[in-house]
Amino acid sequence: MTNIQLSTENLSFTYPDGTQALKNINIEIEKGEKVAIIGPNGAGKSTLFSHFNGLTEPTSGCVKIEGKPISFEKDELLKVRQKVGIVFQDPNDQLFAPTVKEDIAFGPMNLGLSYNEVEKRVEDALKMVGMENYEDKTPHHLSGGQQKRIAIAGIIAMKPELMILDEPTAGLDPDGVEKVLNIMNQLNEEGMTLIISSHDIDMISKYADKIFVLYNGEIIESGNKNKIFSDMKLLKKAHLRTPITTEILYNLKESGLNVNTEKISVKDTCAEIIKAKQINE
Repeated sequence: MTNIQLSTENLSFTYPDGTQALKNINIEIEKGEKVAIIGPNGAGKSTLFSHFNGLTEPTSGCVKIEGKPISFEKDELLKVRQKVGIVFQDPNDQLFAPTVKEDIAFGPMNLGLSYNEVEKRVEDALKMVGMENYEDKTPHHLSGGQQKRIAIAGIIAMKPELMILDEPTAGLDPDGVEKVLNIMNQLNEEGMTLIISSHDIDMISKYADKIFVLYNGEIIESGNKNKIFSDMKLLKKAHLRTPITTEILYNLKESGLNVNTEKISVKDTCAEIIKAKQINE
């Protein structure tokens, strides 16, 4: 039995003006994975995400959810969007109701759920994002980090099986980043598949199980974080910064220390430095 939850087959998309945004994208994402799609501005990340729950129809190829191609009939799209939720980069593209509670309740209400079930989902979602006392607040009066968490809560309340987060930590201070990452980790621990994009390479290097590198609308490489972030030529080609830990190890190797440059985590990097120092002594 396959665990592939979302896949694409030769997915391509061309805008009406003739600009090709995506070119023959082939990816597979398994249930329960934490996946990152990285690339420079204009690579096509947001366009790709908009295909994952049927917001955009491919020019050619398809997106499959659990092996079934997305159908663009209204009833079928509703089923897909119950399974696949998207948190947009800018919360203002998602938040619209007068109060936080009404905003989060909007999705569940449109599923035809009972009043009590909607209330419970709103309460549970607010608790998960740590904003239980904000239900009567106006979303647009909140900070950027708080708005981001409310946007995530709105998707949590829909109980999707897979959540897509476009630049979830963009514009947040360190405290806001930590809170969002904690929410994402908790969701994943409870079984939700997560797909994110981010320019925060250091965060991605600590977070993702699998990484796809998107450049000029094409997937040019995929693999685990050690494979991707130790490949300096790949990162340079894709106009991506290397993680701080990788830079440290490469500099140490160039200075003559025998270190493994494929170690990405801070813990592993420290261990490499200690080992190299002991050998030199």
